[in-house]
Amino acid sequence: MAKSAQFLKEIKERPEKYYIVHYSSESLYDKTIQGNAPRITSIVAIHYATGQITSFAIHTVADILNIPKQNVVAQYDTIEAEMLRQFYNFAAPRAHLCWIHWNMRSVVFGFEHLSHRYEVLTGKKATDIPVESRVNLNDMLRDKYGDLYVPHKQMPNLIHMQGEMPKDYLTGEQESQCFANQDYIRMHLSTISKVQFFAYAIRQMIAGKLKTSAKGIGVMIDRLLDSRTNRVTAFTLSVLSIGSWLVFFALKVRQILP
Repeated sequence: MAKSAQFLKEIKERPEKYYIVHYSSESLYDKTIQGNAPRITSIVAIHYATGQITSFAIHTVADILNIPKQNVVAQYDTIEAEMLRQFYNFAAPRAHLCWIHWNMRSVVFGFEHLSHRYEVLTGKKATDIPVESRVNLNDMLRDKYGDLYVPHKQMPNLIHMQGEMPKDYLTGEQESQCFANQDYIRMHLSTISKVQFFAYAIRQMIAGKLKTSAKGIGVMIDRLLDSRTNRVTAFTLSVLSIGSWLVFFALKVRQILP
């Protein structure tokens, strides 16, 4: 069984085991970057089964710490450290579950980047979310629909193929500008919109309704069977086919027996 088929089967049967996670950060290519790794500005996790969103962001943590907006830049380290502490407190008891993400697989952008920032800022070891517990949605899409399921850049193009872009969606360049302008709320809303889309895309994959550039018999069958009527028709035809074979077999047995 292909890995995407297994993933879709398991998330359909046990949706409560899955979280979807994404985050925003300072741009790696920003000339004003202070350290060797970009700062984290927000992290969003959504429980797939319930749709419950849990988020951690610079602006909300600053509020909790009673740090006014004009002092955020001067206290970035304190705020980011507390935000990451909150995230790992949330992730620790759920680390054994499945974490769906979009290309979060390196210290440049990924779980390792989050843990690196936490260790730099706190001097403590971050909770490990095992590689075996991570599912890259982009890999699942490539496995199901082929490497060219949408043109590069895959995320915005896939979103656009489903309809209008979410009003809160920001490109990487726009997020970088928001960071420079200390517009953390817009960055946070963009991250939420992406996580919500990932959940939607998975549901559409399961239903055989996700729109892609993919061609092929497998995709065509998915689309043909994407309605309840067509699924019932296919099931009825299968039953009739089995019935025909049973009738044929009974007649043969009757001919053979005295």
